[in-house]
Formats: sequence, structure tokens, C-alpha cells
Amino acid sequence: MDYRKSAAPVTTITRNLDLMTRGTGNIYETVIIVSRRANQISVEMKQELNKKLEEFASYSDNLEEVFENREQIEISKYYERLPKPTLIALQELEEGKIFYRNPENQNRPK
Repeated sequence: MDYRKSAAPVTTITRNLDLMTRGTGNIYETVIIVSRRANQISVEMKQELNKKLEEFASYSDNLEEVFENREQIEISKYYERLPKPTLIALQELEEGKIFYRNPENQNRPK
């Protein structure tokens, strides 16, 4: 997923709990769903950042030498300005883009 094009806010905003719990009926279950999705997003973003920073990596034998590469700094700053994974996950939940299921609810008689 391209997180750069996400409509998620960069700062925390007030959310309507009724809308958030519409699918689950339980705020705690909703929080678990959002937190798991946020962890997935965080891992993906970290892998993408590491992949981009690896291009600039210089492997030298001297540990005392520290190279500051302008491109690395700019890439890192760019990723710091992106919305946080939790905010992206909440936006996805509001837009109905998160698929989830609870095995306990599927086995119960109706």
C-alpha cells in the first residue's frame, strides 16, 4: 500500500466511538483490530525505509568514520512526517478497508 497517498491525518483527532464500533459492537475488539493493523503497517513502512537507506550504505572497516549522507537524512525526515501507523489504521477502519473476523463469534450458535 502507498502510505504517502493516505488520507489519514498527521495529528490525532477526535473520533466518533459509535462509528468505530459499528462493525464489532465492542470498543476493545476494535482497538485490537486497529492495533494489529497498525503493527502490520509499521513493519511494512520500516522495511521500505530500510530498503531505501540500504542504497546509501557504505561498508567500511573503520568504525570510527561516520558518514552523513544528505539523501539519507532527507529520506528519514520524509518518513518521520508521514502519518503514524495507528492513524493510518484508524483511517482504514473508517473507510471499511480492514478485513477482520473473530473465530469465537463464528462458532457460536445464533
